[in-house]
Amino acid sequence: MKTIRELDIEGKRVLIRVDFNVPMDAEGNITDDIRIRMALPTIRYALEKKARVILCSHMGRPKGKRVPEYSLAPVAEALSIILDRKVTLAPDCIGPETEELVGQMQNGDVIILENLRYHDEEQANDPEFSRQLASLADVYINDAFAVSHRAHASVVGVPRQCAEKAAGFLLQKEMDYFHRSMDEPVRPLVAIVGGAKVSSKLSALENMLDKVDRMLIGGAMANTFLKSRGLEVGSSKVENDLLETAAQFLQQASEKGVKVYLPVDVVAAKEFAPDAESKIVPVDDIPADWMALDIGPETVREFTKALSDAKTIIWNGPMGAFEMDAFARGTMDLVHVIATSDALSITGGGDSNAAVKKSGEAGNISYMSTGGGAFLMLMEGKTLPGVDALS
Repeated sequence: MKTIRELDIEGKRVLIRVDFNVPMDAEGNITDDIRIRMALPTIRYALEKKARVILCSHMGRPKGKRVPEYSLAPVAEALSIILDRKVTLAPDCIGPETEELVGQMQNGDVIILENLRYHDEEQANDPEFSRQLASLADVYINDAFAVSHRAHASVVGVPRQCAEKAAGFLLQKEMDYFHRSMDEPVRPLVAIVGGAKVSSKLSALENMLDKVDRMLIGGAMANTFLKSRGLEVGSSKVENDLLETAAQFLQQASEKGVKVYLPVDVVAAKEFAPDAESKIVPVDDIPADWMALDIGPETVREFTKALSDAKTIIWNGPMGAFEMDAFARGTMDLVHVIATSDALSITGGGDSNAAVKKSGEAGNISYMSTGGGAFLMLMEGKTLPGVDALS
């Protein structure tokens, strides 16, 4: 995969697809600017090379309409402060006014196009919309790993119309870390998979059977595997239509010599509420009207043993309802185990990263991926449309 460093971009109009879909409060203030800061190495490199930098991103889901609260104006303001130079917000991402603004750019100028998703054509990967975006640039750079699994105009349509194209430093870093963890890992390689549904991660689970040495499964999705083994799990969330599939998966893992660890105890509660009555019970003793909402301490001990000699750890999905303190202990304990390990550790997905941040251990994780859907697609063994479009 070619990177921006391999292109001559001096004095050229460089269109960089970034992911500035940042969280904002009711007053329109950015509450977390990490997505902006992750793109800075690519932006600063382009500026050092005296390029004319044009940034494009989506924000929220305006559904093809100009919704003021989804404007990228706050991002332009924040980026101006971070870069200590003016960042101009274009009136739109396409059209005569934007074309005129880009035409007036000087070397070292920075423009951010208005929200791509103000146009339905962005998500529809409309050829004409792609052509208009591509006409603004001499060079296209994809530095938005988090949207590279989507076949949208700014991700796949534009690069197909640009002769010069490459990956930014963030996209390169994401792909390099994933390659190190899944394609050429230092072993043992241990995968930790959690979250709510087996159905959303079944392809990833099946693909990883050919890659990992061990797999730890937690979260609500573990209930389906437990029930497939004949255990009663009370009123816990279960995908009953996947019980046979779950049983087959465990059989396949056994045949391939991959040890799969499931919870041996859970924190169960009568209802899904922060102040609900709860207790720790073995997985074969969950009361009929109670639900499993976190892994228990014995499970944490078993999982810790399974991770003790790991050299590479890849994690996607929390072990329970960590957003509620009453059911966060299992996830937080596991984050601490990963953070204190000598293994190369990579987390992916919004919930996983949120759990790491909540634990205060973000600085002790080797790499926290910026993309949930893209990360999961790679775990499924698929290629990303946004990366393929750079070829």
